[in-house]
Amino acid sequence: MHPHGRSPEAPRPEIGDAGTVTGTDPAGARPTRGLRIAAATRAEVPTILDMIRGLAQFERLAHLCIATEEDLHRELFSASPAAEVILAWEDGEAAGFALFFHNFSTFLGRRGLYLEDLFVLPAFRRRGYGRALLIYLARLAVERGCGRFEWSVLDWNAEATAFYQALGAQVLPEWRLTRVTGAALESLAAQPLLPTQA
Repeated sequence: MHPHGRSPEAPRPEIGDAGTVTGTDPAGARPTRGLRIAAATRAEVPTILDMIRGLAQFERLAHLCIATEEDLHRELFSASPAAEVILAWEDGEAAGFALFFHNFSTFLGRRGLYLEDLFVLPAFRRRGYGRALLIYLARLAVERGCGRFEWSVLDWNAEATAFYQALGAQVLPEWRLTRVTGAALESLAAQPLLPTQA
């Protein structure tokens, strides 16, 4: 069974550049520019890693990117995968990717879909592929009964922020991302649950 409730009898849809879902739409529309979006497979781990490294370089964070193919095999294609990946293809060539997973809203009482990363290779930009990936994931969120579809954007990336807002996304300035990692995570995990008495 696919993670997060998708049955093997219901393969993931593929969307064409026109925004239709090929293979499931009654009209049977075909991609207009050779774009195909589909779930990544284990054999495509090297492609996924290349996308991740390209994103890290674009975000000026290449020094933090230490993921390996072994890591991705373990985390994405185990019996209980931590996340899912979709790849965008143009005429058989990888053009972009999105990595996502489910979170949960206690206020809504429903799970959400969280987009961790979205990246389109420079050679394939200005063709609507980033928008297509977002629409694909929005459809997936609706199909899975999610109450939210959300992601983060770097504060210096004004172009991306404006693009997301044009799609109807809200930027939440009152929220700040909080993270514990590396040595700080190890230190926190080593603390007693309650302070020791003096």
